[in-house]
Amino acid sequence: MEKENREHKDSLFVDLFYQDETAKKNLLSLYNALHDTNYKDETIIRKVKIDDVLYKNFKNDISCEVNGLVLVFGEHQSTVNRNMPLRCLMYVGRAYEQLVDSKARYRTTLVKIPTPEFYVFYNGEKEQPLERVLSLSDAFMNPARENSVELKVKVININSDKAHEILDKCGILKEYSQFISTVRKYSEEESAIKKAIKECIEKGILADYLKRKGSEVENMLIAEYSYEEDMQVKQEEARQEGIWQGRREGITLSADIFQMVKKQPDLTDVQIAESLGCSVEDVESTRKMFGI
Repeated sequence: MEKENREHKDSLFVDLFYQDETAKKNLLSLYNALHDTNYKDETIIRKVKIDDVLYKNFKNDISCEVNGLVLVFGEHQSTVNRNMPLRCLMYVGRAYEQLVDSKARYRTTLVKIPTPEFYVFYNGEKEQPLERVLSLSDAFMNPARENSVELKVKVININSDKAHEILDKCGILKEYSQFISTVRKYSEEESAIKKAIKECIEKGILADYLKRKGSEVENMLIAEYSYEEDMQVKQEEARQEGIWQGRREGITLSADIFQMVKKQPDLTDVQIAESLGCSVEDVESTRKMFGI
């Protein structure tokens, strides 16, 4: 039997579209909405389980194979991560390890693989466009060549007030968005999640799901928002440390330049820069700072 205290916690999004007894039905509805199809047979959904690639300790992503496609879905409630294409590249590699027979990889004949598609559903409070595309090539140090790999992730804003057309096409995604919006409405009040669950059941928003799993949903959301807050704090700490580290390095470099100019006044700025491994602009700015 699976232990309750697993290494990672599932988000509400993962539970609704991957773990719950209605997950395959929900996934099929989402697939139909994205591809303008009307499939009814849930058996065409094959779940693909990949852990600890997109998110560490907190699982906010799912993947599945449907009709010759391998779909990777992630959800963000904070700022959209620009490194999602890189992480998706690593993710889909792990997925293909499961989907493609190990012996088939060494055949000389072409092995057909499911076509990959990548989506991030943005459900946060910061302003984001209705849709955007993140490209792996944006991170390349050099321009992409003909034989470079490319990977694109479509980011869709599913906030209910943005009214993206996918919400009308996929009822379960719309209700999920409405539920999250309701939770935020009560965010400053005591027992916010309980109040949101009660209101949504009364309005028929995820009603059956919330009736079955109300207490579990509450625990998932508490863990989810705690994780988001923890990530924001760590990001701010990292930013501040980066600023301080930059300042310390800048001070040390300026001191080294000052000492070299004083000791060897005949050296040119180019020679000093080459000796210290810095830029000529660094030398010039230090001269200006100290009037030397």
